[in-house]
Amino acid sequence: MVICLLLLSVVVLTAAVPVPRALVRAGWPEREPVVALWVWQCLVATVLLCGLTALALGAAAVFGTVRAQLFAPAPPAVTAAYDLSSAPVWAASLTLLLACGAAWTTAMLARELVEARRRRGVTRAHLRERAPELPAGLEAMARGPLLVLEDEYPDAWWMPGHPPQLVVTTGALHRLTDPQLDAVLTHERDHARAHHDWLLHLSSALATGFPRVPLFAHFRDQTHRLVELAADDTASRRCGHLTTALALIELNQHRGVLSCSSSHRLLGERVDRLLQPRPRLGRRRRALTTTVAALVPLLPLLIAFAPGLKALS
Repeated sequence: MVICLLLLSVVVLTAAVPVPRALVRAGWPEREPVVALWVWQCLVATVLLCGLTALALGAAAVFGTVRAQLFAPAPPAVTAAYDLSSAPVWAASLTLLLACGAAWTTAMLARELVEARRRRGVTRAHLRERAPELPAGLEAMARGPLLVLEDEYPDAWWMPGHPPQLVVTTGALHRLTDPQLDAVLTHERDHARAHHDWLLHLSSALATGFPRVPLFAHFRDQTHRLVELAADDTASRRCGHLTTALALIELNQHRGVLSCSSSHRLLGERVDRLLQPRPRLGRRRRALTTTVAALVPLLPLLIAFAPGLKALS
């Protein structure tokens, strides 16, 4: 059970306030939102892997059947190295707590996916009501990846699902120039290509299920911010920073894109960032950050397998 306590200490150190707050206050994620998203995912994966590994070892210590199945392929020396047969009294309580945490996490993820599917169904039904009626020969086109709605307000968004659809209003088609419209479509397609909806669902589920865990709360807030910055970067690389900024202003001007209110602050930040772009990080630093972040989730596996590897050596 010493291994379980060590894994839980990694959870505490990773999910506590200093680590996520330091990443939130850092300046480089704004310059490299894709790398920053990867770092956040690796930190969350580390916490989840620590919990799952601690649960497996705790169950093996409490239940002989689980221990026999878990260590069935291993030689007796490896099983003896973990010393799971003499579990302390509090091991059962700790294992039960970890099992409840795993079940709650699964329930929150399932709830988020079901709720997202329900919302998509309601939205699709609403869009079918708003979509103009077409002749019979053109009905198949209406079910394609692009849907045009009659609406004076300029707007465009990507709606995930099966099949995914890109929705554009006639107000956007009238107000945006061709390069600006291309920037908007590129922005939305990047959301779909990178599967940002899955990241948003995961971050929302974890933050809802564990509201007092700073890592999950910051992960949700930063994911909502960074996916927009990443899509902006994709659009600006193809269509230019100024064109993308003007398209963003035209689409959101009626909402108060330059407002200082908290609900519109991200829009203002995105516009300022596009009008005054900062240089990206160097290629070596991007590669180093990505590699180090990818190695962090290996820490719980290294801790869990260390006694067995030592026994084999």
